[in-house]
Amino acid sequence: MQDINPYEEARLYSPHSAATRDAWESMATLFSIIVSLEYLERAYVRHGVDDKTYAPACQRLLAQFKTLMKLVAVPESQSPESVGPLGGTMDGPMPVRDVADFMQRYKMHHTAAAHRLAVGVPATVEHASSSGSSGDGNARERGKNIAETTQGFITFMDAVKLKMRAKDQLHPLLGDLMGAWTRAGGEQGTSNEARAKVLGWLIKLNKMAAADEITDEEARQMLFDVEGAYTAWFASLQS
Repeated sequence: MQDINPYEEARLYSPHSAATRDAWESMATLFSIIVSLEYLERAYVRHGVDDKTYAPACQRLLAQFKTLMKLVAVPESQSPESVGPLGGTMDGPMPVRDVADFMQRYKMHHTAAAHRLAVGVPATVEHASSSGSSGDGNARERGKNIAETTQGFITFMDAVKLKMRAKDQLHPLLGDLMGAWTRAGGEQGTSNEARAKVLGWLIKLNKMAAADEITDEEARQMLFDVEGAYTAWFASLQS
């Protein structure tokens, strides 16, 4: 039996398993992000945090989540079993198909976080928080938000007309549009149906892989819905 030196530092991983260690740390970090997002969502609905604190914190967690999923998830064309354990050793964790697979594997019952990850934007954007710019706010700030929203609509519609179809081309533009729209007053002067349709496209894009593309039929419907929302938005500025 090999003697154990009580004064020697114990190593949790051998020097040859750095990749395995990194894989487990990525899994642990992803777990902590989901838990943090759950607490943030519940604190927000209970007025424990205000919009200005909630929105950037949520955006940061969503960005971190997307980065980590690239490290621990397999492409849709593959299965975790075909890829094998992460880290290149049998001690590594098995990759996951998606966040639902991850949460099921580790028995995470975090419904608020799951919803936010599916939507892909903070609740302030999803529900058009009333804290956005209004007629009672600073005129210069309101003018800036209106200009950004108008630019967001035009930029996104131009992208679709230029045959951009990939998720990584359209999702950032639509996310920027929804963010600017919220800051400019959200649903003021715009029907709930028009905003819901645009948000629906944002959620659909959020669930796609970066290289996935929408069809020409979907692009046509998307453009129709966004143009309708833009018309309602522009009309609201005249009232």
